[in-house]
Amino acid sequence: MTTAGLILIAAVAFLAAILTFFSGFGLGTLLLPVFLLFFPVEVAIAMTGIVHLANNLFKTGLVGRFANKAVVLGFGIPALLGAWIGAYLLGQLSGLSPLYEYSIGESTREISPVKLIVALLMIGFAVLELLPEDRQPVFSKKALPFGGLLSGFFGGLSGHQGALRSAFLIRLGLSKEAFIASGILIAMGIDIVRLATYGTSGWIDLATREWPALTLGIISAVLGALVGRQWLRKVRLIHVQRFVAFTILAMALALGLGWV
Repeated sequence: MTTAGLILIAAVAFLAAILTFFSGFGLGTLLLPVFLLFFPVEVAIAMTGIVHLANNLFKTGLVGRFANKAVVLGFGIPALLGAWIGAYLLGQLSGLSPLYEYSIGESTREISPVKLIVALLMIGFAVLELLPEDRQPVFSKKALPFGGLLSGFFGGLSGHQGALRSAFLIRLGLSKEAFIASGILIAMGIDIVRLATYGTSGWIDLATREWPALTLGIISAVLGALVGRQWLRKVRLIHVQRFVAFTILAMALALGLGWV
C-alpha cells in the first residue's frame, strides 16, 4: 500500500472510533468503505472486522462493567446465530460468478453478487442514518431476540450491525452507560463469530498479510476510542453524520457498479 493509503486508513479509524461513542453510526460503517478502496470486498470486510473486534475489546475494558447482563444474553445469543448465518452466506456469495461485465476504455469492470449485495446494504444503512430521529425505527421489547438475530445476520454479512442493534436496545430504558456497554459486548460476540467463520474461507489469512494497514487501523481506533471516552461522550455531530451517510452512498454506488 502507499503511504497516503495508510494515512487515510489511520485517520478514518481514529475519527470513526471517536464518533462511535456518541453517534448513530459505528466504526465498521466508516472504515469498510476505506478498506474497499484498496482491497477485495471479502478481505475488506474481514479487515474491518478485525479492527472492530480489537476496538471493542479495548472499549470493554473502559465501560464493560456497566453492561446489562440480561440484555446482553437476550439479544446477544440470537445475534451469534445470526452472525454465523450472515458470514456463511457471504462465503457462499463470494464464490458466485459475476452478474455482468462491461468495459470502460481498456479497463474491464464486473458486477458481482457479493459486491452488489454489500452495496445495497450500505445504501440501506446510509439512508437509515439520514432519517430524522423521530423517524428512526424502534421496536418493542418483545422483539429483542428477533432483533439480535437480525442484527447479527447483517453484521456477519457486511459488518453493518450497529444501527439495527441501537433501534432495538433504545426501547429498553437503559442508562447511557448500560446502553453503550451492552452494545459493545454484543458487537464483540458478533465479531468473534463472524471472524471465525471468515477464517474458514481463508479471508483472515489474506487480511493479516496486510499487517501494516491492520496495525495502523487497530492502533488508531484504540486511540480514538480513548479520546471519545474521555472528552466527547456528550457531543452529537449531526452534520458529520449526514456527510458520512452521503459518502457511504457514493461508495456503495461505486462498489455496486464494480468501480472498486
